[in-house]
Amino acid sequence: MSVNYGSKRVTTGARYGLRDWLAQRITAALMAAFTLLVLVQFIFTSGPVGYEQWAGIFASQWMKFLTFVTILSLLYHAWIGIRDIWMDYVKPVALRLFLHVASLVWLIGCAGWSVQALWRL
Repeated sequence: MSVNYGSKRVTTGARYGLRDWLAQRITAALMAAFTLLVLVQFIFTSGPVGYEQWAGIFASQWMKFLTFVTILSLLYHAWIGIRDIWMDYVKPVALRLFLHVASLVWLIGCAGWSVQALWRL
């Protein structure tokens, strides 16, 4: 005869733990490295920095690619953080689902806008 003491524990986000922790660290390191790269390019730009010099930093194809990868890293980093906040603090499932979808739509919209701005340079 089996006796079940207590209630079953539901672990909604337990499987995300290590993978998300590692993804947050990797994306943060990538964003920090990109920031340092842009800062170094900015410091070594001669003369006053206007639109032409700023656009010149991002004009080369490799810099556009690195910027695009950094934008994707930023969006994934933000998604992990936002998703964890919704999962931890919003208990009604319908509201949490709505917030997840709204956050994803917003982040995808930001991705489209940033790519459009980047490739206009």
